[in-house]
Amino acid sequence: MAPSGPSSARRRCRRCLYWIPVLFISIIVCWSYYAYVIQLCIVTMENIGEKVLCMIAYHFCVLLFAWSYWKTIFTLPMNPSKEYHLSYSDKEVLEREPRGESQQDVLRRLAKDLPVYTRTMSGAIRYCDRCQLVKPDRCHHCSVCDKVNNCVGFSNYKFFLLFLAYSLLYCLFIVATDLQYFIKFWTNGLPDTQAKFHIMFLFFAAAMFSVSLSSLFGYHCWLVCKNRSTLEAFRAPVFRHGTDKNGFSLGFGKNLRQVFGDEKKYWLLPVFTSLGDGCSFPTCLVNQDPEQAPSPTGTSAPTKSIENHPFPAKPLRESQSHLLTDPHPWNENNGRNEKRNVGMSNPALTIENET
Repeated sequence: MAPSGPSSARRRCRRCLYWIPVLFISIIVCWSYYAYVIQLCIVTMENIGEKVLCMIAYHFCVLLFAWSYWKTIFTLPMNPSKEYHLSYSDKEVLEREPRGESQQDVLRRLAKDLPVYTRTMSGAIRYCDRCQLVKPDRCHHCSVCDKVNNCVGFSNYKFFLLFLAYSLLYCLFIVATDLQYFIKFWTNGLPDTQAKFHIMFLFFAAAMFSVSLSSLFGYHCWLVCKNRSTLEAFRAPVFRHGTDKNGFSLGFGKNLRQVFGDEKKYWLLPVFTSLGDGCSFPTCLVNQDPEQAPSPTGTSAPTKSIENHPFPAKPLRESQSHLLTDPHPWNENNGRNEKRNVGMSNPALTIENET
């Protein structure tokens, strides 16, 4: 039987509210299509060649924009694998222990065989009381995780970046092709028709959105280059040695490939090509952690000290190990010298949550 009562009504209202931004964007795009194709291209433009070229280029931009937006809002977020969930007996043991250091001892024991190396600000094991699991690295509980229309994570972060890029391209294209007719209408160079309002307002709207989109897109490009989420940009991840804002950065080239994949022919298409499985991310800092289980291969990983901070060694999963096996050295933009191609895998659920 479906749940009823005030809580159920609130959930239904929240679900409706979550779709308001999607509805708003859809209305704006539909109106801009009418204003550009009908009022500008068909009604206002007189040159046939200009009409054809503008309409072909416009529909190409619309296709990429709609495709990337669709993939962004309808791609389901990923969940941590079963190994991070507590068994029934582990839950009973944890509930019996008083909160504080006793519970942390239990969690440390449970997390010992898990590849988790980030901690809370106080140095404790990251645990989600609501989901009853040990949080993978770079994973955070999302209060709207079942509302994928405004939730951005590992599974759709590439789509979100392409959505920003093609939204910006869409607006800039409209501004560039609408400018001469906007000037003509503004200076009364063309007759005062119904198209005047649409063309003038279309130019103002596209120019306004171009400014905001360029800032947001530039910010996320910077995040990709640094291999940081929005949360990590404001609060550096905490490891056993302390905070390190560059702990997950592998260098510009590898950071880019981690989001867009190895095959460059798919970089500009909204198809999933990101490296990894959403539960494993390599990091550039490696050192043996005495509290963690050794590598399944039985071999010790190469060690490196970054600013004298110890880092645990972790085996990379096959899907990501090749990120760190390139024989050519690479450089960090923050001034670090050439780092050896070694690293660790860090599980993560979502890179970030955009609202």
